[in-house]
Amino acid sequence: MTSSTTGKLLGVGTGPGDPELVTLKAVKALQEADVVAFFCKKGSKGNARAIVDAHIRPEIIEMPLVYPVTVETQKDEPDYLRSIAEFFDRSAAKISHHLDEGRTVAVLSEGDPLFYGSYMHLHVRLASRYATQVVAGVTAMSGCWSMAGLPLVQGDDVLSILPGTLPEEALTSRLLDTHGAVIMKVGRNLPKIRRALQAAGKLQGALYVERGTMASGSAQPLETRDESPAPYFSIVLVPGWNTRP
Repeated sequence: MTSSTTGKLLGVGTGPGDPELVTLKAVKALQEADVVAFFCKKGSKGNARAIVDAHIRPEIIEMPLVYPVTVETQKDEPDYLRSIAEFFDRSAAKISHHLDEGRTVAVLSEGDPLFYGSYMHLHVRLASRYATQVVAGVTAMSGCWSMAGLPLVQGDDVLSILPGTLPEEALTSRLLDTHGAVIMKVGRNLPKIRRALQAAGKLQGALYVERGTMASGSAQPLETRDESPAPYFSIVLVPGWNTRP
């Protein structure tokens, strides 16, 4: 959308972790930007910023957006919802200041900006008021199944993308009603995900991928993964193409 201001908002997908999976369009957006904003935890610049480090110009203004909370286990509690909403309001206001001054602001997003990305919370607050462009990024799931060389679905197979934060009964029901699946937000939910897959008859063949496309990335059958919490960058892939030769 356009507005009377000269500033421009760019939602820039940085891909799943491998710097070589940053698109040419994303690099062009960073070359155009006056300001680069990125989400991070306190004391860290965050993964999206690290992925594009080689493309950050010395003169660019950097704007870290530091999460007030980083664990999503209380995602339905009023205090969590209020805190995170206020955080996105403040972040949008900071970006608005630069946009009102006529600057181009690139907001970095791991994976794709509009797929489970924090950027979308800024997009819904700002896109109606400023010129906006979203630069698509390689998603974590496609990066992981490509790294693992795992054909997931084909033909008329149905693919479901499920958050591991769902209640176990709901997760099992969804898994029963699909061919292939991608389960995100694994973390502390790993034991529950394993039980749901077992109940749905889909545990055998499910693949656990950790830090997919990154230098430290690895993949293993979920059946062999221990019960310890998974890191933030982890995903479970459930292949639906059962007739493959």
